[in-house]
Amino acid sequence: MIPVTNASFVEAAPAHFRLLSALSYCAPLLVNGVVVPFFPVWLALHQFNDHEIGIILAVPMVVRVLVAPVVAMYADRMRERADVLVFSGGLSLLTAIALYWTDTFWPVLLVFTIQGATFSPYVPVVESIVISGVRRWGFDYGSMRVWGSIAFIASTLVGGQLISHWGGQMVLPVMIFGFVTTMVMAIYCPRIGPTRRRGTPVDLQQATGSSLRQPHLLVLLIGVAIQQSSHAVLYTFASIYWRDLGFSGTQIAVLWSAGVAAEVTVFFQSRRLSRYFDAWTLIRIGAAVCVCRWLLFPMHWGFVGFFLLQCMHAFSYAFVHTGVQRRIVASVQATQESSAQGAYFFYNGMFLGLMTIASGYIYALFGLASFYLMALTAVFGLGLIVVAYYLQPQRLASGGQTKESV
Repeated sequence: MIPVTNASFVEAAPAHFRLLSALSYCAPLLVNGVVVPFFPVWLALHQFNDHEIGIILAVPMVVRVLVAPVVAMYADRMRERADVLVFSGGLSLLTAIALYWTDTFWPVLLVFTIQGATFSPYVPVVESIVISGVRRWGFDYGSMRVWGSIAFIASTLVGGQLISHWGGQMVLPVMIFGFVTTMVMAIYCPRIGPTRRRGTPVDLQQATGSSLRQPHLLVLLIGVAIQQSSHAVLYTFASIYWRDLGFSGTQIAVLWSAGVAAEVTVFFQSRRLSRYFDAWTLIRIGAAVCVCRWLLFPMHWGFVGFFLLQCMHAFSYAFVHTGVQRRIVASVQATQESSAQGAYFFYNGMFLGLMTIASGYIYALFGLASFYLMALTAVFGLGLIVVAYYLQPQRLASGGQTKESV
């Protein structure tokens, strides 16, 4: 946390800051709650094959990784960051409308890629506004951020109901409704002026390390990015797989919601978990459960079985993410925190994007056996995580245990 040293920090908070911030998180995640689980269904409805679906979903991921940091940099220099949200939401809405007139590969790829670029800065800018509010006026970050996850779950459940009744053609109307809400909240998002200064993430202790270029941290970030990229087949083809098994749109929505709810539960309990597990243990447990998850996924477990497998997202994503954040704080100086977070975002986005492109071809060739390849990918990521653990300077110097500071 950055100490309050500037007199301007004592200004009164904008009216209804908590409410408007929570709603600002809800708006973009209403979109994601439909796009992530159901846009592949819309693509399959239009007779796109597996590798085309993989490419259409992957290219925007890569574009987001490249565009979001650039736009965020300009947002930091603007008199009012929230103005970026108006352009982001408005242009994204136009791309959603444009999808009504695109139903072949290249036009859909182009429009969806543009959407990925225009929508990429929305959540980071909202995040920066909320974090600034937390630092200046002491608001509780979690009580605002959680409503975004709740909106994702609600959007997924409602979208599933609509698709159960009217089919995959309902994806675009719900997507457009979501982008309209982003426009509304872009107008009402709190205006708190320009960025005061950069610093560490909310509720994280100050770093004790010295350099972002430490080999063990680089290997850790790459290993985690590879492990996280093993989710690519799930994100791309799970809805199609479950639909082919005969699950309704509502059941598919519940399965996706279960993963998000499990993830949110871990984030709420992260402080309690830190009392029992160090960061490395969290990461290793999460990566190991990830391997088991993909080994079990191709088997037909029925709805309850897949519900439990989706709950493993608490480990395969949330445990790993929480552990990595703690390791970044323990390894990197406060002045390099933004760079470390940027590197983490870049590696995760790039590896996931590349694996999503590959997943289309893999799934077309191997079908459900693709999940076994994802298990091997997670094993490789886990191996790099173990290597990173032994590359820590304390272990190399003494052969003893490392000092876990967070």
